[in-house]
Amino acid sequence: MLPEIARGAAGSDVKLEIAPYTLEASPRHHIHTLAYNGQVPGPLLRMRQGQEQTVAIRNLTSDPEVVHWHGLFLPSDIDGAMEEGTPMIAPGGSARYVMKPDPAGFRWYHTHTFAGKNLMKAQYSGLHGFLMIEPRENPAPYDREVFLALHDWAGHFMGGDDGSMNPVYDVATINGKMLGFGDPVQVKQGERVLFHVLNSSPTEIHWISFSGHHFNVIALDGNTVPKSQSVRMLRLSPAERVSAIVEMKNPGVWILGEVRKHIQAIGMGIVIEYANSKGKPVWNQPQELVWNYQQFAGDAATATSSPDAKQIDLLFDSKFQGHGNEELWRINGQSYPQNNSPVLQTGQRYRLVMKNKSTDDHPMHLHRHTFEVRRIDDNAELHGLRKDVVLVRAGSTTEVEFVADNPGKTLFHCHQQDHMDRGFMMVFHYA
Repeated sequence: MLPEIARGAAGSDVKLEIAPYTLEASPRHHIHTLAYNGQVPGPLLRMRQGQEQTVAIRNLTSDPEVVHWHGLFLPSDIDGAMEEGTPMIAPGGSARYVMKPDPAGFRWYHTHTFAGKNLMKAQYSGLHGFLMIEPRENPAPYDREVFLALHDWAGHFMGGDDGSMNPVYDVATINGKMLGFGDPVQVKQGERVLFHVLNSSPTEIHWISFSGHHFNVIALDGNTVPKSQSVRMLRLSPAERVSAIVEMKNPGVWILGEVRKHIQAIGMGIVIEYANSKGKPVWNQPQELVWNYQQFAGDAATATSSPDAKQIDLLFDSKFQGHGNEELWRINGQSYPQNNSPVLQTGQRYRLVMKNKSTDDHPMHLHRHTFEVRRIDDNAELHGLRKDVVLVRAGSTTEVEFVADNPGKTLFHCHQQDHMDRGFMMVFHYA
């Protein structure tokens, strides 16, 4: 199922309804969850950059809810995080926001609540949807767009090698359907299709390949990359988005899906079918996982340091809570809410030096701002690669820079739901 577009009266207002929903991932997999407007993923919302937009939300669930507008430069009181001061929407209640969406590009919207041990709530649910802020100019020519959301379902905790508990899943979908049970994406030979791929998984990194084809990556997290690159596969950590053009020049019936066999086996794939082509979908198994951010950045020779950037050191680790328990996640030795959170000066440029001392990878997200990825470990300085989520690998250091140009409380956190729930958050305050 491809997402429908939600528009309100006169094509201006957007209306979202949060309510219980039963997802039929396959005839044998019915998942009781929550959804926006009775569909998973939620409706595709298209907005014009800088054009005032009214959004009306109704919460028809039994718990308080909130909608986070991921990647937008919004005031704290409507960004959609209670840690920043956005009011929660009470059960049976409504909220109405007026916003001027910015920046342009592929964003998304999703719930931003606490799940704890309930792996049906918060980001484990179906509360995620696509948000496209229409740019003034398209970054590359294409014939049409296809939006794909990767998600994991039916989670349960399982003990790891270190004795801690982590979520594992029984079902994986693209656009709410397991491989072989949704409608195929129909394409024509010669088309240039722009795929917008979102990883809405609560906790899992995904590797995606399209058999018989290459992806020409033009944007990451909705931001045009300095260097577009042709790649065989995409890696998306939770909350990351990739926009890539695929030239349809290999007729047949193919599978676009998760590279790792055990994840594709529980459903993560979708059939791409050329016009006038029939037969069993073909999958070509890649032999290795290949991806790095550096290939999309500007030339290293032209990268320069930012002497005016003030450095903020952030050390990530966890505290073991005993066998069978979930570990406690910390930034600079403290879990949320910390009393040592950074204070930002408006207009100042900052460099976040994120040192991951843990054995887990962490997709780090900064609300209400876009940052520039500047360095990964001891490699050369990068420039021009703008994102709002970056995966900080286990045992590694990643450095990003941003300008503090959007005053208000600003949430910084790991986008894994279980890590957020266990304290992996920090709120930056403006002076």
